Amino acid sequence: MKTNLSEEALTALDLMSIAASLNSAIDVDFVLKKIGQAAEKMLDSEASAIMLATKDRRHLYFKVASGEKGKALETLTLPVGKGIGGHVAKTRETAVVNDVKADPRFASEFDAASGFTTRSLVCVPMSSRGELIGVIEVLNRRSGPFGPEHVELLTKLAAFAAAAIDNAKTSNEQKNYFSHSLELLAVATEATMPGMGGHTTRAAKLARAIGRTLGIEEYEARMLYYAGLLHDIGYIAFNNPEFLCDLGIQKVSEEQHPFLSTKMLDGIAMFEDALPVILHHHERWDGKGYPDKLSGEAIPLGARILNLVENVEEIRMIGLRGAELYKKALQ
Repeated sequence: MKTNLSEEALTALDLMSIAASLNSAIDVDFVLKKIGQAAEKMLDSEASAIMLATKDRRHLYFKVASGEKGKALETLTLPVGKGIGGHVAKTRETAVVNDVKADPRFASEFDAASGFTTRSLVCVPMSSRGELIGVIEVLNRRSGPFGPEHVELLTKLAAFAAAAIDNAKTSNEQKNYFSHSLELLAVATEATMPGMGGHTTRAAKLARAIGRTLGIEEYEARMLYYAGLLHDIGYIAFNNPEFLCDLGIQKVSEEQHPFLSTKMLDGIAMFEDALPVILHHHERWDGKGYPDKLSGEAIPLGARILNLVENVEEIRMIGLRGAELYKKALQ
């Protein structure tokens, strides 16, 4: 009895840990991997897999496949309706199979591809708002057959997995909406600056691409993108005497626009890590830039990237202006 209570307590702790991950983790892959590991542990099994439905709901693909042979499954897909997992996806009904060789639905080609030997499994569907998301399955229980208590546990984990995927989808939609809003703000900023059409959006996308190529974290790449969109927003303040007066600026100059940009964004928590990039994007490696005359690696990496992009953009715009002047001369 004492052992059972201990196991129940550990199970509850594992479930609470996963629930906490749903609220704190940004990376859905991390959460799903954690759920797969918990499923193996709680059901005392050799391996687990989480398969997600494609957009057309016609196939399942392996999002998480644990165990020594899991890597081999990452490129494989399963038609909905085929195999035990495909049948569960089609019918939305749980499957408990303690001898897969006796089940005609079993798709042995996945064992052949991975080198893994499946003896038994339990598979549970994952849904959100009535829509199929995928399935989660656990394979080869080490001690005894799979039973109703294992189905109950895996069903709870499936609900956590569905919530993680749904949260990630909502988060991505919000980020996309927010990014589009910032792009519109960038366009509004450019309207006050003749000849700058499309500059900030191009700068933001190019800076992010360079950052990713250099191997920076995705969060840093996002901050770099925001910095690219907003680095010139300070120009709007040039025509706002009240704002300038509050900052003690009597005569505004070109070199103050990075400082003004950061002041306009100051206090917005989600831009906090983008502000150093914005503030220092006109610093130079030799220390002759502005506003703080930083040099070398004292300049934040994101600011160095954005400065490079700014120079490329300046060359591009000079070329465009030259082409326009040449065209006018011919006319």
